[in-house]
Amino acid sequence: MHAVVARDAGGPEVLQYTERPDPEPAPGELLVRVAAAGVNFIDTYRRRGVYRTQHPHVVGVEGAGTVEALGEGVTGVAVGDEVAWHDAPGSYAELVTVPAAQAVRVPAGLDLTVAAALPLQGMTAHYLVSSAFEIGPGHDVLLTAGAGGVGLLATQLAVARGGRVLTTVSSPEKAALSTTAGAAHTIDYAAMGDITTELPAVVRDLTDGDGVHVVYDGVGRATFDASLASLRRRGMLVLFGGASGQVPPFDPQRLNSGGSLYLTRPTLAHYTASRAEIEWRSGDVMGSAAAGDLDVRIGATYPLADAAEAHAALEGRRTTGKVLLLP
Repeated sequence: MHAVVARDAGGPEVLQYTERPDPEPAPGELLVRVAAAGVNFIDTYRRRGVYRTQHPHVVGVEGAGTVEALGEGVTGVAVGDEVAWHDAPGSYAELVTVPAAQAVRVPAGLDLTVAAALPLQGMTAHYLVSSAFEIGPGHDVLLTAGAGGVGLLATQLAVARGGRVLTTVSSPEKAALSTTAGAAHTIDYAAMGDITTELPAVVRDLTDGDGVHVVYDGVGRATFDASLASLRRRGMLVLFGGASGQVPPFDPQRLNSGGSLYLTRPTLAHYTASRAEIEWRSGDVMGSAAAGDLDVRIGATYPLADAAEAHAALEGRRTTGKVLLLP
């Protein structure tokens, strides 16, 4: 089979499209022919060595496809079934082994390409608004990177729960996408001279001087200070990513002086810790997509061989919505 391997820790240039032996499913695993693989920031963190990972390794953890074989002991799934997954290392490939406990059925009528766009970013958006900070009517929300894959999905889910969503964007095109997803206001941070002071000022103008109840920040280093300063008293910063780099250590007394603030740094694995959670979150987002209630924007697709180009586009913030690789 063909696969994409990160030879060493480094930039997109370390990705190599190569041939690898076809994998065999171990007990409890499915062998799946990949229809589409999701491109995510976690893939770039592992490629660069920000997250400790063995090199070389076949990149990718997310995708959707058709079951080709079953490992010993697998029940409830048949060859030919369509499944999706969010945590199967080696997904940038024509074939991948997926733990049966991580695989979820693709609802009837949902295209596999759309299904591949939902497990990681869809369940991330779901846990953000339903669990990390549970959005309800009257909550003011600030969401960074509003036109990204998580941003567009989280906006829709938060609005459906009664929240009023403000988003940061970096272009008029991204502002239009965020507005279509339901954002009440979009804020162009690219036009700001000093985001640390200017973004909180805009947010407070839009919230009668109070600030927002919660900030969902997937950008990290570049927006962290502004996100903290945009919160109202006893507000919460949910720092779920580091697209601009990881946040350095900081003095916890800033939470005190900012208004008895809360800070959490969650990860999807801890919000999909049981099979019941996986089925709840994936069922909600995929079911909504299949019913037409959740719009899933696929911003770009690349041939599997062009994974390096896809990574460069994602890290360069030249993408909107979901980026997929097609074997």
